[in-house]
Amino acid sequence: MAWNDPQWGNQGGGNKNPGGPPDLDELWKNLNRRLNELFGNKGGNNGNPPPSSAGGGREFNIPGGAGLLIGLAALVWLASGTYIVDAGERGVVLRFGKYAETTMPGLHWHLPYPLETVEVVNVEQVRTVEVGYHNNAKSKVLSEALMLTDDENIIDLQFSAQYTLKDPEDYLFSNRDPDEAVKQAAETAMREIVGKSKMDYVLYEGRADIAVRATKLMQEILDRYKTGIALSKLNMQNAQPPEQVQAAFDDAVKAGQDRERLKSEGQAYANDVIPKARGVAARLLEEANGHKQRVVAQAEGDASRFKQILVEYGKAPQVTRERLYQDTMQQVMSNTTKVLVDDKQGGNLLYLPLDKLMQMTQTGQSNAQTGQPSPDSQASMPVEQPAQTQSSDGLFRSREAFRNREREARP
Repeated sequence: MAWNDPQWGNQGGGNKNPGGPPDLDELWKNLNRRLNELFGNKGGNNGNPPPSSAGGGREFNIPGGAGLLIGLAALVWLASGTYIVDAGERGVVLRFGKYAETTMPGLHWHLPYPLETVEVVNVEQVRTVEVGYHNNAKSKVLSEALMLTDDENIIDLQFSAQYTLKDPEDYLFSNRDPDEAVKQAAETAMREIVGKSKMDYVLYEGRADIAVRATKLMQEILDRYKTGIALSKLNMQNAQPPEQVQAAFDDAVKAGQDRERLKSEGQAYANDVIPKARGVAARLLEEANGHKQRVVAQAEGDASRFKQILVEYGKAPQVTRERLYQDTMQQVMSNTTKVLVDDKQGGNLLYLPLDKLMQMTQTGQSNAQTGQPSPDSQASMPVEQPAQTQSSDGLFRSREAFRNREREARP
């Protein structure tokens, strides 16, 4: 029996087959009857079944049930326009595909599809693009990492840029792929900055400055293309020469370090020697100035003393000449090693310990200059004591005689 046979499922000219499949027409009639009784036609026909249509006996007059279905469908359709925007997100409403409005976080409603649709965009999420590597600094992308510097050297540079959204409308509609635009802008800005810088500046002291300049240039490019993106940070992951010249570059770096070390050592030596030389020069200069002042003061004192002596000489020439002679002889004889002995008193044996007398004379002169008594003035010589006493008496008598003559010569 075919599936489209009207007698399928019937047996014996209209009798139901309990073991066959259910009749779809019968199920539809039962559903219509129950819906009419429940909503639209309950009690409307006094318990009689609704009249059959003339075309074949099937019931289609169910306005109450259809309205319910349409109402439920309309309710579901209207409810589908409700949406929630979480914190840190923005809802962009499109009416027939055209931008209508941007909604803030909270519960909102829009005209259901296909009249309006909503694109929810997270504006506080930090997104990242990587240039020169993929997921790991070791997974290099040489086509992006190799860059040419101003001094015509090639460096291997990897960096990443972090950004957020500041304008959801521009982010969604102004560019086809804004994330790819960020990557291309980052690579473009970095190549321009590196191309205007020296190799050593990029690798060492200028890395922070290059990151700042590249961030500024990238933001200008993104604003010019209206991507609705705000850069937050640029991270320099790695910057080094290519692997093919890494060994030679290391040697050059070591040579530069040795040069700096030698310069530092030379500077340290100069810092140690130059202050000492300046100190010695300052000391010699001060000593020269002191000697100059001393000589000048001594000359001025001698001149003043000479003037005073000249005045006294005019008063008593003979006495002044004698006094000058005695002072001069005293000054001259005090620097000699000769010993004068008066032998008029006589003596069979005369012994003078000249070495001791000379030592005592030198010690006495030094103590006289400092104003202290000589510690050796009381040194004893037990064997030569008589001879020493005799010589001392002779010296004392010669000095007394000299003084007497000086007193007699005075007027």
